[in-house]
Amino acid sequence: MNVRPLQDRLLVRRLEEATVSKGGIIIPDSAKERPLTGSVIAVGAGKRTEDGVLVPLDVKAGDKVLFGKYAGSEIRVDGVEHLILREDEVLGVVE
Repeated sequence: MNVRPLQDRLLVRRLEEATVSKGGIIIPDSAKERPLTGSVIAVGAGKRTEDGVLVPLDVKAGDKVLFGKYAGSEIRVDGVEHLILREDEVLGVVE
């Protein structure tokens, strides 16, 4: 299934965090928090202003982004969990 986000929305796949801490301690699934970083899979065309001008997004496919804990809507695409979020829910791009 192909998903194409509309307007200023992004399709993001969460990046998995390490299961072992830096000190070598194994972190069980029940203690893990959901990752707040993800890889952008697809982006919309941009947002239209009141004048009808299309403003392109600052984020592009392939970028690694940071987002809030409760940002976006969760969906499943081909059995893999993804998020659809607005560009203004993105906190930053990891370079």
